[in-house]
Formats: sequence, structure tokens, C-alpha cells
Amino acid sequence: MRVLVMGGTQFNGLALVNELARTGHQVLILNRGKTKADLPAGVERVYADRTDHDQMRDVLGAVDVDAVVDVSAYLPADVELMIDIFRGRIAHYVFISSTVIYAATDLLPITENHPVERGDRQNAYGRNKLLCEDILIREWRANRFPCSIVPFSMVMGAGNILPDREQRMFQRMIKNRPCLIPGNGRTLQQIGHADDQARALRMMLGHPITFGERYNLTGGDYFSQEGYVDVFGELLAHEPNKIFIPPAMMEDLWHGRLEVKLPETQTKADTRSGGPAADHVQTNRFMLTMLVQQIAPNIHHWDRSSLFSVDKLRRHVGWEPELSFRASVERTWRWYKSEGLDRSQDFDFAFEDELIRMARERQG
Repeated sequence: MRVLVMGGTQFNGLALVNELARTGHQVLILNRGKTKADLPAGVERVYADRTDHDQMRDVLGAVDVDAVVDVSAYLPADVELMIDIFRGRIAHYVFISSTVIYAATDLLPITENHPVERGDRQNAYGRNKLLCEDILIREWRANRFPCSIVPFSMVMGAGNILPDREQRMFQRMIKNRPCLIPGNGRTLQQIGHADDQARALRMMLGHPITFGERYNLTGGDYFSQEGYVDVFGELLAHEPNKIFIPPAMMEDLWHGRLEVKLPETQTKADTRSGGPAADHVQTNRFMLTMLVQQIAPNIHHWDRSSLFSVDKLRRHVGWEPELSFRASVERTWRWYKSEGLDRSQDFDFAFEDELIRMARERQG
């Protein structure tokens, strides 16, 4: 197939481009041309700013493709424009959504039929993904626009554009820093690898069974938060110094009864729940979920496991996750070292330093 990848120069998009090229597909990517990328031979590149609708119509109106995988659509207007441009011209449109759309629950794993969160807990990012999904489902039902919706959960791999996740944990190990673990460390989470997810998207392309459907896409196994730290330690041949944040202290931090005094640079971090200069409750929650990866702190409580079923994707296209959590960390660590990031990358650990002081003070 000839496939257009919207946003194919970074992380998930680049992993997909590599997978498609490796398996013999013709690949075209569209972006603004501001990001350099080591693209496979033969990949074509066109340039447009997707916020400039006239430019998008001019550029994409002239391309001939069989399918589109849209990694970079975040707003309803993004999706509406793509439908308008490609209606009747393509065999498949795949929209990348997010598992942050789902409401909190203790009935696990979360399937594609689980209720979504449209209330006050949801943030702008999640609300916009839901609105994009609404548009696509209406278009499928009314006009049979051949679309599929794929919510990604947390992802790791080469070139992750969210370095505060696995890359920060690598640096904790390298620098022999303490690893803070919320509560007793038994909360379960789930991560997929970008290469596994790229293979799933490739396998979906052109299959009518996937039209008008939503498919969760993440890893096939789970980890406890303490297990997360242990796997990193084993792979880096490092004995982690684990500090468990007492549950009562986590509750106080989570609900804003206890504030971690942040440096100015960190208080302006984008928490996806209010943008820059978010209040200290949301900032606390965002930073706490970076200690050990946890999805959607605006929806899921700090000690609530969040697990997603990928069985529907298994049934419909035969995809199976090839990389376990341990293998995903190992592959990412190999990339990290090959890029020299183990020697060059640095993080601001001031938030964690203050948390460590506070936890030790509580524990006496």
C-alpha cells in the first residue's frame, strides 16, 4: 500500500514509518519540515502546517495514497479537515487517540466498550481526543468513511518525546539517585513499545473489519511500580535505593494538603491539565506520576491500577505484542546508550530531592 503518515519524523510516527518501509509499503510523510529525521530510503516527504487549512488542501489534494495514519491530530478541526480532503479518495484512515479517554474503574482490564470520561476530571487533551472520535464515528455511520480509532496508552522506545518517563529512570540509576515509589509499590501499570505498536498499525491497514471500531493498543503484560524500578535496576546492573512514600503522605500530596515547593522552572511545566503555571495540586500529581510511570493523574488515583485489554486487536487482525515489559526496557536502554544519552542527558531533580527530604522526615 501507499501510506501517508501524518507526523512521521518523531517517536511513534517514525517507528511506524520504519515498520512500513521495512515491510515493503510506499511511505509518504507530512509535517512542517522543522524536525530532522533519519528516514528510510524511498520515503517521500511533503510539507505543510496542519493549522493552515488552505495549505493543507493544496498539498494533500495533490497526493495519491491508499491509506492515512494520523499520529498528529489533536483537535476536532484536524480530523474534520482530513475527512474533507480524503473523503472518497482513500481505503483507510487510522486516527491515533489515547487511553486517557476512559473513566476510572476497579474492573480491569479496561476494554474498548468501557465508559469514557467527559466530566470535570477530563482535561483538554482528553476532551479533544473524544471529540475527534465522535466526528469519525458519525462519519463512518453516515457516509461509511473507512476509519479506525486506536487509543495508545503509555509508550516507550527510541526517541521518546516525553523524556521524564523511562529516560529519567535511566538517569536515576546512572547517577545512583534514590528511586521514590508511591505507597507500597503494588499498583499495576502497563506500557507498550513503539515498535510493537507500529507493527499493530501496519497489520490493521486495509482491513474492513476494523472500520468504525476502536482498538486499545499497549503492551501485553503488566508491572507493579516496585517491579518497574527493579527491572531497570537489573538491566543496568544497579541495586536501586528505593524510598517508599507513605500512603498518608501520598494522599496529602495528591489532594493538595501538602505542597512540594518547586523551582520556578518546574512550576511552569505543562501538566496537560491546565497548561503552564497549573495549580500546585495538578503539578504535584503530574510530577508524582513521573516517579514511576502512571497514566492520566487527572482521572486515576495514585494507587489505582490502570490496565487495558488488547484482546480485540488480537481477535480482529491477529496482532500479538512481541516485546515484554522487560524486553521493551532493554531495547530502549540499548538505543539510549547508542545515542550517548547515558552520558549527555540531565534532569532537574529538585522536586524529587524535596520529596526525599519530606519522606525521610515523615518516617523519622
